Amino acid sequence: MIDVTLESVSKRFPRAGDTAAVDDVDLRIGAGEFFTLLGPSGCGKTTTLRMVAGFYFPSSGRIRFGAEDVTNRPPNKRDTGMVFQNYALFPHLSVAQNVAYGLKIRKVGRAEAKRRIDEALGQVHLSGYGDRRIEQLSGGQQQRVALARALVIRPRTLLLDEPLSNLDAKLREETRVEIRRIQQDSGTTALYVTHDQAEAMAMSDRIAVMESGRVRQVGTPQEIYHRPATAFVARFIGRSNVLDLPVVSAGPETVTVALPGGREVPVAAPAEHGLREGATALVSVRPEHITLGPATDEGALTGRVTELEFTGMATNLLIDVAGEPVQVAAIDVPAGLAVGDQVGLRLPPERMWVVNS
Repeated sequence: MIDVTLESVSKRFPRAGDTAAVDDVDLRIGAGEFFTLLGPSGCGKTTTLRMVAGFYFPSSGRIRFGAEDVTNRPPNKRDTGMVFQNYALFPHLSVAQNVAYGLKIRKVGRAEAKRRIDEALGQVHLSGYGDRRIEQLSGGQQQRVALARALVIRPRTLLLDEPLSNLDAKLREETRVEIRRIQQDSGTTALYVTHDQAEAMAMSDRIAVMESGRVRQVGTPQEIYHRPATAFVARFIGRSNVLDLPVVSAGPETVTVALPGGREVPVAAPAEHGLREGATALVSVRPEHITLGPATDEGALTGRVTELEFTGMATNLLIDVAGEPVQVAAIDVPAGLAVGDQVGLRLPPERMWVVNS
């Protein structure tokens, strides 16, 4: 196990002019940690992963594995295992031959190589599949062969670039459990790239959310979900209402805001939020934390249903509250509720959080 550190790492490509694909990123991935880079397409997460792998060299900044500076070290000198989005398996080779590829390059002896290949296939639940050809395997099995090939060299760091994106939804869920189990069993430091929020939340010890080449927040899945740092993070991780609310008063860690209709509520805020009376606060509240009731309920906000969608586990609604669209995810909805009906909403102050723009 080894920690990985990125110090003020940036990457610019000549064809992109002055735009940085990765802009001044500082990260420390702990030894044995499962760390995920999460963000939309084009945010810089794969470029960051490729710099850790050695496929790209940073335009500026340093990358360290433990105390070693590997910034300008080629990929084959970094002792990393890579799992690609398209698996990059050799179709003309058997499963065992694919897994053996890295060992062959490292000139590992035949007996030791066989032992390690059998061990790696066992780790990914493919014992007995060594003689099969790649085209005989399902997509999920091919993904596990790619994982075994990365693990068999016993890398200091395991790098995974959207390895589940080619699988169907059910297989993705099953395979992500297996990847996490294997990583925990091996104790290997893992850096994982995905644009799938649910995937990142389910698998990670910590997550770095990226936007436009920069890291917007680093934290545990719980921290990022319940205390998003910015409006972008709040909206990207799951769903969230980010409401513009006038500030009535402000303290060090609490801001009192006025809800539509005039009710004043205290809302938790990060330190150094910089808000003052008369300013406008961005306040995040998750749709599942809002409850519905009759429009006549005292103290409730009143709104009109503009969209209604039953999803099985919940009913998603969009409700117009004084011109502000509010998303609600309700387990129970009033019988016969329809688009155009008036409803009451309760926003729990203890579930609301001030975010930066």
